[in-house]
Amino acid sequence: MKTARGFTLVELLVAIGILAMVAVLGWRGLDGIVRARVALTDQMEMTRGMQLAFAQLQSDCEHAVDATMLGRRPFLLQAENRITLVRTVFNENEPARLQVIAYRLVDGQLMRRESSATRDLVELDALWRASISDTDPTPPVTLQGGVQSMGVLVWQNNTWKPQPDMTPGGTPTSPITGVQVVLAARGYPQPLTKSFLLGSI
Repeated sequence: MKTARGFTLVELLVAIGILAMVAVLGWRGLDGIVRARVALTDQMEMTRGMQLAFAQLQSDCEHAVDATMLGRRPFLLQAENRITLVRTVFNENEPARLQVIAYRLVDGQLMRRESSATRDLVELDALWRASISDTDPTPPVTLQGGVQSMGVLVWQNNTWKPQPDMTPGGTPTSPITGVQVVLAARGYPQPLTKSFLLGSI
């Protein structure tokens, strides 16, 4: 009667090698799944943040002050990576007031700062100067990180322009009725573009 033969050393080594290869392949597969999930989560968070930033921009633009209320005072100033505008603030059982809103892109962080609200145009002038010179002490709110650039165009005379046409006195030659914001963000192959109407047009 023959006795059962066990595994030889070579067979054991081969089996161990196969199991090790399977373990490595399984670990790599799991690592790939985890990395993909992390990347997807990051992109979803970025998308959500960008949507919230655009929603805030839309609200500010919709409530932009009627330029005729300010006379020769500016109500909008835009450049690469920055927007400054005057908006109307409505609170229940209170008269409408004016507020200076500033968007700035600093070190990849898209930030929004709002001044105190006022009905005094002289005070508004001071708030405007502080905002455009970046000396407003009000702490900003970070809307989104990972933003590489922000381009801003204005809609004037039925075309998008990097700067509006102005009179020698510093007022627009024709009404500025829209703003287009282009955000280039980390992880997005193409910039995100959104256009906004200014005020109740």
